[in-house]
Amino acid sequence: MHFGEHLMIDGYRGNKDKLDDEHLVKRCLKELPMKLGMRVLLGPKVVHAPSNGKKDSGGWTGFVIIAESHISIHTFPLRGFVSIDVYTCKNGMDTDFILKYFKEKFGLKDIEKHFIKRGTRYPGKNLY
Repeated sequence: MHFGEHLMIDGYRGNKDKLDDEHLVKRCLKELPMKLGMRVLLGPKVVHAPSNGKKDSGGWTGFVIIAESHISIHTFPLRGFVSIDVYTCKNGMDTDFILKYFKEKFGLKDIEKHFIKRGTRYPGKNLY
């Protein structure tokens, strides 16, 4: 038994205009929890993150807090890059659906994914 699952997505060569669309980022954060049967507690909240003059050329960063944990999106339009986290305490995450969802939404040409089972030693009962 494990506590939850964490899918980390790095998307490459995405569509610049889609990655620079505040409303699209917000729509993804609103839609995806519903599609996955998650309960939204707060958000979505999306803000513009300015360039830091180094490797970060700026973009949109957003999150939604769900009862099961959170989903976050960080776009870098000038680099064609997006970094996404989907973390939930539910088990059996449909990673194929989520990867396809973001690939279509942001026009991603390549995806790097990491999937981690979280809390592999999570206690089966309350300790206190």
